[in-house]
Amino acid sequence: MNFSAHQIANFVDGEVVGDQNCSVTSINPIENAEPGTLSFLSSPKYSAYLETTKASIVITSKELIEESKFKCTLILVKSPKDAIAHLISLHDQMNSKPHKKGVHSKAEVHETAQIDNSVFVDAFSIVDELSSIGENTQIHGQVYIGPKVKIGTNCIIYPGVKIYKDTQIGDHCIIHANSVLGSDGFGFNPDKEGVYKKIPHLGNVVLESNVEIGANCTIDRATLGSTKIKEGVKLDNQIHIAHNVQIDKHTVIAAQTGVAGSTKIGAYCMIGGQVGFVGHITIGDKVKIQAQSGVARNIKDKSIVQGTPSIEYKNYNKSYVHFKNLEKIENRLRKVEKELKSNQ
Repeated sequence: MNFSAHQIANFVDGEVVGDQNCSVTSINPIENAEPGTLSFLSSPKYSAYLETTKASIVITSKELIEESKFKCTLILVKSPKDAIAHLISLHDQMNSKPHKKGVHSKAEVHETAQIDNSVFVDAFSIVDELSSIGENTQIHGQVYIGPKVKIGTNCIIYPGVKIYKDTQIGDHCIIHANSVLGSDGFGFNPDKEGVYKKIPHLGNVVLESNVEIGANCTIDRATLGSTKIKEGVKLDNQIHIAHNVQIDKHTVIAAQTGVAGSTKIGAYCMIGGQVGFVGHITIGDKVKIQAQSGVARNIKDKSIVQGTPSIEYKNYNKSYVHFKNLEKIENRLRKVEKELKSNQ
């Protein structure tokens, strides 16, 4: 990568302030950027770095430079985050390896499986009977694809992924290393003696298009019907989705979150890390749930919640003022109790 400020401004529809011919070869964070690098500033928290950064070019907005002194060349845009994301995507496309095709000699593909000629299946991967894989999909090494699995076009399945029977995956999906789709749900019934008997899970997992699953996630098959991850959902690493859960379109969930069986999560939700959901509840659309919350009941559309059990975000902040003063309050109560006893 070697681009001038003028060229970069054209990519992101920005305005150059400074040297139009200033050039860069890489992208770095503003706090430790070196000469010859491009950086960006999107938060007023980091505005002070404009005065000290060694970056040659910084992408930012007019609102963030009004009171700042700077030596570098600037490119002013409406949204620095959108601009840098676009540039990183272009950089990735320019530096990506050529698309591979064909089945590696050490891969195993069942004779009844249907694989497009543009698909790549790497070494030690298995594609089982009656499965199908669409155009331009990339299957990395040591992936297991079970019977009757359907995978759409332009998907990337990273090493070590295990996809159980009957799973359906849409187009443009990405599944990162060692994730498991379609394993049995945690379903057991105690008999008269209290011995737990396994409940067979006969359903499947359905991923719609443009879904991304992080590394080491587990998505369980439904007892009956389908566990559904809808269009555009993004899951971080180490997330567990239990049987018959439904996650509606364009919801994002951060790492180490667990969703118990038959819970429904709405569209466009933002869920922080280490959140726990009980089963059989419904979360509305555009809900925000803060990290480490415990969700034990239904949540209405556009709510913001925090805590265990989760409560409305503003109420949580008000309550927290009292939480951290509990020791002082207790000491005051003990003092009052002593004074009352001494006056009796």
